[in-house]
Amino acid sequence: MEEKTKKSRSKKVKTTIVDSPAVESKGNEIIVVTSTENTGAQPPESFTGMRKRKAKTKAAGLKGVSTALNHARKYMRVSDAKKTMFALNQKGGIDCPGCAWPDPDDDRSRLGEYCENGIKAIAEEAQRNSIGADFFAQHSISDLQALSDFELGKKGRLAEPMILRAGSDRYSPIPWNEAFQLIGKELNALQSPDEAVFYTSGRTSNEAAFLYQLFVREFGTNNLPDCSNMCHESSGKALSTTLGMGKGSVTLEDFDHADLVIILGQNPGTNHPRMLSALERCKERGGKILAINPLKEAGLTNFVNPQRPMKILRGGTQLADLYLQVKINGDVALLKAIMSMLLFQEKQELGDIFDMDFITSRTEGYEDFAMHLQQFDFRDLEEDCGISRGQIRKAARMIKKSKRIIACWAMGLTQHENGVDNIREVVNLLLLKGSIGIQGGGTCPVRGHSNVQGDRTMGIWEAPKAEFLDKLEEVVGIKAPRKHGFSTVDAIQAMYKRQAKVFFGLGGNFISATPDTEVTAQALRNCNLTVHVSTKLNRSHLVHGKQALILPCLGRTDTDAQESGEQFVSTENSMGVVQMSKGILSPCSGALLSEPAIVAKLAKATLGSKSKVDWDLMISNYDHIRDLIEKVIPGFEQYNERVREPGGFYLPNPNRNQEFSTADGKAHFTCNPLPSHKLEPDQYLMMTIRTHDQFNTTIYGLDDRYRGIYRERRVILMNPEDLEAEQLKPGDVLDLISEYDGQQRIARKFIAVAYDIPSKCVATYFPEANVLIPVNHYARESKTPISKSVIIKVKKVEELRS
Repeated sequence: MEEKTKKSRSKKVKTTIVDSPAVESKGNEIIVVTSTENTGAQPPESFTGMRKRKAKTKAAGLKGVSTALNHARKYMRVSDAKKTMFALNQKGGIDCPGCAWPDPDDDRSRLGEYCENGIKAIAEEAQRNSIGADFFAQHSISDLQALSDFELGKKGRLAEPMILRAGSDRYSPIPWNEAFQLIGKELNALQSPDEAVFYTSGRTSNEAAFLYQLFVREFGTNNLPDCSNMCHESSGKALSTTLGMGKGSVTLEDFDHADLVIILGQNPGTNHPRMLSALERCKERGGKILAINPLKEAGLTNFVNPQRPMKILRGGTQLADLYLQVKINGDVALLKAIMSMLLFQEKQELGDIFDMDFITSRTEGYEDFAMHLQQFDFRDLEEDCGISRGQIRKAARMIKKSKRIIACWAMGLTQHENGVDNIREVVNLLLLKGSIGIQGGGTCPVRGHSNVQGDRTMGIWEAPKAEFLDKLEEVVGIKAPRKHGFSTVDAIQAMYKRQAKVFFGLGGNFISATPDTEVTAQALRNCNLTVHVSTKLNRSHLVHGKQALILPCLGRTDTDAQESGEQFVSTENSMGVVQMSKGILSPCSGALLSEPAIVAKLAKATLGSKSKVDWDLMISNYDHIRDLIEKVIPGFEQYNERVREPGGFYLPNPNRNQEFSTADGKAHFTCNPLPSHKLEPDQYLMMTIRTHDQFNTTIYGLDDRYRGIYRERRVILMNPEDLEAEQLKPGDVLDLISEYDGQQRIARKFIAVAYDIPSKCVATYFPEANVLIPVNHYARESKTPISKSVIIKVKKVEELRS
């Protein structure tokens, strides 16, 4: 394999490949530890028996219902399943622990306000089995590492706190008190609070998140990386600089009034299935849908609403009016091509295409942007995006005729070196049409985890604003650190170089969610202590520091009894609605603690009498936490009263009123460069994706039903012509190889699958392919890993034999 060198975007870190499994870091140099063997940080490199069928062209329907019910029946008690299904996403019920798609403000379905993957999520959380001391006594770390992620998650709910002591290969029980004292001792032994990393998952409630960031800042650091860093950080950066706030501007009701919904880099049928109902309503009211995505996804072509019998009989609702299978990361080129056409017509027709009144009164930078658009050769834009002029013209015509335009996007836009630019280009299009701050129009970043947006609102951020810290100091009396902390990739690098020595994860599956799996694994192993607050077993528990703790917590579906009685928590969805969530099931074990309780007890063990916070009061009744949130964070006035109202309340959103909190009070056009991926003849651009049996790193099953891939995850989707050019055929087993900065990473044993994907583009599932993503290549400004545009080569290993 010819070795190539590519200049890194990172100015701070150099990476070098070595073969030794135990090499020290030297100064600012990260020495990448590689091996021909899987170290246990990656899923097993074995096959489970792939069956390939024709890809589906319709989403949901009765098959979705039966699949959901089968999951509930298989993993839950029948009585628990019935109770949770009819409480899920209902007013005053349980907020689904899956995605952050909002619930209707008005009436909600009596049949069930949930989707197939929502049922899979609660079946995973509320599964009937539980595991504790006996389980871990029977299974060593190496035994568990040999299991797939699917098998690990299905072992059962964690029932008691466990410790992996230095030198041991098995977890054993530990009393809660001893666990907290151990963590407090390790934290207080650090030379600086900045030697600790406090990670957060997007499933954490507002109450737990606020207490967590309060403890961490009173401890003395802003090292609060979270899952936002790896998904919509690019959206937040782009929206903040152009529109003045990092959140979307639309509500769910806006979909009922939209002329056009543009969906870019998103697969709602799998990742946000309840969005399909909103798209269905849009179509029924005369709206159009433009889908832009490298893969043709069933959830963007046709939706069979299982709650509407006539829709089932008639074959569902056709969604996308135009489907553009753009090349991976060809979105900026496509958007520039569309806007160039519109600009030409605007000049030819002397107006009436762009909203010049809005542009003149509410924006800055239009003239520079118009000049910027005219610099590009249209043929180059066609080549870069992979869409023909005729198709681009159709898209431009749809946009030309529309005023109320909603632009929706997800990871397909954010996880590139130019991820921030991608979102800014979307904003440019909406500004041209004056489509922000009107009924039926605006920005719609579709968040993944159920409270990832709320966690950021609560202060989970490594780069907090001074205003937030000032208010925290004023209200609570702590001295908040001002130096920005580690983002996720910064944290990995710091742990790798032994500059951070304690890792604490409040939820999540860090090793499987992050890039550069073997580097991240070594980073965790370099720590003196790793701690994970979890509901279920996952691979992060098996990649550990010198000592490791698993702290089992209550889930969303569990009742939470504290000193004053049963508690509820609250979350914020993708559209800024804050609402309550209250569990209804008996916890699987009396040894579980809630996340707020875990944070409070950790704070007491670490800070002791020095703390300015009455932690016992905070967890005796969560109203006290919400009272504190109300005093610190704008928009939460009368928090305890309003959150108890059915359906909750909306947070302020100036963009909805065409108000922009930028320095000059205007929305800003931006001139963004075209991304460049110069591929060699034997190279491909790879994006990582989810299966339909997966949510983030949680593997519900082994079927990707809509894409027709069953019982297998180690696959690579390739264009049939590319397979032929490489003298490969479907079923060949390939190694996948990425080369960055003179180093080589290998993901072994993937089955080639012929698929409808643009030439020179390939798709693989994560976390299996995360090992190929270099930790020091990420989006400019946001540091979001380049999970959707990794340059790779493929090498045939063998033919798959049945």
